[in-house]
Amino acid sequence: MSPARFRSRHLDGLAQSDIRRMTQECTRLGGLNLGQGICDLPTPGPVRDAAAAAIAAGESIYSPMHGRPELRAALADKLARHNGLTYDPDTEIVVTPGSSGAFSCVLHGLLQPGDGIVLFEPYYGYHRNAAQAAGLVPSFVTLSPPDFAVAEAAVRAAITPTTRALVLCTPSNPCGKVWTRAELELIAAIAAEADLLVLTDEVYEYIVFDGREHISPATIPGLRERTVTITSLSKTFSITGWRIGMAAAPPDLAQSLMLVNDLQVVCAATPLQLGAAAGLAMDDDYFAGLTRQFTVLRDLLCDALTDVDLPPIVPQGAYYVLADVSRLGKATGREAAMHILEETGVASVSGACFYRGPIGEQYVRFCFAKEEPVLREACARLRTLS
Repeated sequence: MSPARFRSRHLDGLAQSDIRRMTQECTRLGGLNLGQGICDLPTPGPVRDAAAAAIAAGESIYSPMHGRPELRAALADKLARHNGLTYDPDTEIVVTPGSSGAFSCVLHGLLQPGDGIVLFEPYYGYHRNAAQAAGLVPSFVTLSPPDFAVAEAAVRAAITPTTRALVLCTPSNPCGKVWTRAELELIAAIAAEADLLVLTDEVYEYIVFDGREHISPATIPGLRERTVTITSLSKTFSITGWRIGMAAAPPDLAQSLMLVNDLQVVCAATPLQLGAAAGLAMDDDYFAGLTRQFTVLRDLLCDALTDVDLPPIVPQGAYYVLADVSRLGKATGREAAMHILEETGVASVSGACFYRGPIGEQYVRFCFAKEEPVLREACARLRTLS
């Protein structure tokens, strides 16, 4: 038997992300992992306790294919309260295994192999790899630091006759860009003109710095009817391993997402859905507090990187920092990340995970979603870098 005979051609050129490889290297060397976006902050008590209570109560059967009604109702309330969006919890919201599960439902439920999809670079690697694995053809709009502003000409140049969708990640992983209202209005005009679907990734919506505002793209006039709003509770509640996400979309689109969710995974874990629903009932002070908490952590890390001449691109949102490692003189971002890990015991990941070409090799990405004493120790170690 030839193994190649049974391998999808859509996997050609794809490999496991270097992020996981660096996690393995960090574990091998006993380092502090600021590479993978693990977010090992404490899970809020109401979230943890409600999930444990659900397990104790025997809430162990499949949920409906679009999620437990308690969580869908809580998500609809959250979208209205925090995002200015009105969605019917019964017909327009789908609970999925993480935001990656929601994105996969879109790729397989609303798009076809051969369709074009526009990504903004630096991109979240999963968006590119999952799109290619589904047989889609990515095109790219490269944004420039430090503000990663969006230019109309560049967006239009990326759209081909086969383009069917654009992906907007705001706040962005890895660069922390927060999309402005003017940029979203530009996307609305282009999407209407070219009849494009807009896919959002709003996982870091509660982590926005320096007085900026997170704007859900679907609130822009003309976008709601062509937008799938995707988010996750992984980062909001520090439950990355629970895999609880959601997609919200008009009923005809949502129906296709429900079907694919059912066919691919059946449902997200029932007791964990109930834990997430309890978290969404917490006071708004909790959600506002995330920005205050992460601002302190961001500034600690950026100060340390500045002190050792690894200039950070100070993020507008999310909990990552891209740092320029040019002065280390390494040929690749991976070599620079390994040098930092071996010399200081702090793991990062190569910027090449988020770029197609050589520009990514001059950056590494650090994650600052750590408890403050852990991050302070990481910063102290980084300051020993020669």
